[in-house]
Amino acid sequence: MIRRPTTLAPKPDWFRILVFLLPPVMYLLCLGSAPLFDVDEGAFSEATREMFERGDFLSTYLNGEHRFDKPILIYWLQALAYLALGPSEWAFRLPSALAAIAWCYATWHFARQRFGADAALAALAVASTSLGPMIIGRAATADALLNLLLALTLFDAWRHLESGRRLPLLRSFLWMGLGALTKGPIAILVPAAVTLLYCASRGHWRRWLKAVADPLGWLIFLLLVVPWYAAALNIHGQLFIDGFVLRHNVERFSGTLEGHGGSIAYYLFAVPLLLLPWTGPLFAAIRGLRDDLATGVRRLLWIWAAFVVAFFSLSGTKLPHYVLYGCTPLFLLIAAHRDDLKRVWAHGLPPAILMAVYAMLPWILAALAASQAGDAYSRAQLGRAVAETSPFYVLATFGGIACWAALFHLSRVPIWRRLASAGALQGLLLVVFVVPLAGELAQGPVKRAALALRETGEPVTLMSYTAPSFSVYRQAVTPRRQPEPGGLAVTRIDRVPDSGYRTVGVEGGVVILRRQMP
Repeated sequence: MIRRPTTLAPKPDWFRILVFLLPPVMYLLCLGSAPLFDVDEGAFSEATREMFERGDFLSTYLNGEHRFDKPILIYWLQALAYLALGPSEWAFRLPSALAAIAWCYATWHFARQRFGADAALAALAVASTSLGPMIIGRAATADALLNLLLALTLFDAWRHLESGRRLPLLRSFLWMGLGALTKGPIAILVPAAVTLLYCASRGHWRRWLKAVADPLGWLIFLLLVVPWYAAALNIHGQLFIDGFVLRHNVERFSGTLEGHGGSIAYYLFAVPLLLLPWTGPLFAAIRGLRDDLATGVRRLLWIWAAFVVAFFSLSGTKLPHYVLYGCTPLFLLIAAHRDDLKRVWAHGLPPAILMAVYAMLPWILAALAASQAGDAYSRAQLGRAVAETSPFYVLATFGGIACWAALFHLSRVPIWRRLASAGALQGLLLVVFVVPLAGELAQGPVKRAALALRETGEPVTLMSYTAPSFSVYRQAVTPRRQPEPGGLAVTRIDRVPDSGYRTVGVEGGVVILRRQMP
């Protein structure tokens, strides 16, 4: 009897499997473990909560006052999560986390079609573990959603440019429309400028003009955008124009809004930090810039990244997450140049420094609290750092450094794979230990004060204090003003009036006061 040779099943590629699972792990793990951070997370979440309180899902208010910072889509998505999960950190952050997960997989899919399976895996690792995207993808704000929609718009714009097919072009208009409902004109400006610059560099002016003049595309865009914008204009009139159009778009670019300024070189320093631990590979990719410009898709990616950095460098208002709108192409370019990485120590040093900062963070914060840096409120909040640090934090963060050292001594493993492992380790430490500690220090006293005062059922005001998360946890609008005689107020420790108030409670930098009767 002749036996047929048995064929062994191929061994699973565990590295590939684990990298493919990174997005849901990095963006959903411990999503609700930290309180909502003020000001932005608190403001978005409270505006969503007030939609239910007012029964108005077309307009947004913050502590009873008009809020025109952003359009409506992120609030609607947060409202759906609120209905499913209640007023929790998980609910308010879930839309951003899901958008970030989709952003990662969309980047992987685009890379797989144009750079191959290995480059796509590397791009997925970069997108899933870079510091900036991880932070914004776990925040209850509009930025992760906008990043997803910008990426989808330009991915489909390229599919149209390379093939001439109309369907990707129409999808681009769809994503732009949703982007305009998420954060306004920037969703149109970035794709329009990037594709214009690319087509101009190729001499394809007519092609660009034909694409942007597509009547069906504009119909899709207008059907998405016009109903809400028209409703907002009809409801609020000149207030909407002054608040949303002029203040939060024109003034944000032309001047410094809310004190968020910076030099013209601001983003040249911000980008390498936001891409940790992939800072070294970023510089390796930049070295290949000249050759990349000869390749169509890589040229588009470099133009995309360069335009975003240049545009926001010229803006009067500067915030780190603005430049993330141009980081998607950098994920892809880093992945495309993954085999160009040579010096292990140069690529291993940035994550090592970051993990050392994680490990020493409680003592760094304690030293800042003991100094004269910043204001008394911040020092009072940070002064609890060592006391709030658990032994598990110390063991995990110092253990992370040891694991990093072991990873970078695996000489047979390609450098980019070692960096992917270091990025996963960096991300796990961030979401399991660092962010909860930071949340406790910055927001723990705010949350506990709100919950305690909610139990009293008394009216409360915020006095010389901006903390919209307080209203979320108190589940009630909290106006910013002095309380009535005999009433309660919450303020900062460095803004307590000299007389006329009795201190009810103090934790960190948060003080509960009762106004004395005349």
